[in-house]
Amino acid sequence: MFKVEHYSGNKAKDYELMLKQLEALVQGEQDIIANLSNASALLNQFLNDVNWVGFYLWKEKDQELVLGPFQGLPACIRIKSGKGVCGAAIKEGKTQRVEDVNKFPGHIACDAASQSEIVVPLFVNDTLFGVLDIDSPITNRFDDVDQVYIEKFAETLQQHLLLKTE
Repeated sequence: MFKVEHYSGNKAKDYELMLKQLEALVQGEQDIIANLSNASALLNQFLNDVNWVGFYLWKEKDQELVLGPFQGLPACIRIKSGKGVCGAAIKEGKTQRVEDVNKFPGHIACDAASQSEIVVPLFVNDTLFGVLDIDSPITNRFDDVDQVYIEKFAETLQQHLLLKTE
């Protein structure tokens, strides 16, 4: 059972608590969809001033990201490598933190309300898995502290994702 915690207002301390909650949610669970679903719900519950939190999963054969579990309005289903903020994150292999998406060349506007975005690429066993994508309806929503802890969130989650050969 999950209990909503009341956070302290100290950003780093609250992120640490959220990381412990993530660990508890995914510990021992091997189903990828279940873990990604709970991870997106946890971030959505924890973060203020966000309008979309979710995952896009990498499809090697098609060289594109495909929509995975998320919280928010319906979203773009497929994103090609190098397109938009998510595509840039996988092409460059590093976090993209965009203060104003309207100034990002080639931004894909799935939700017209989105003004800023952070996207963290996910790797499992050194293989591209997808991205964690978080949008906000305000500009400059994500700072250095957010980036550090959202990347830690992604690292924790990656440790619990297992790529299954089908």
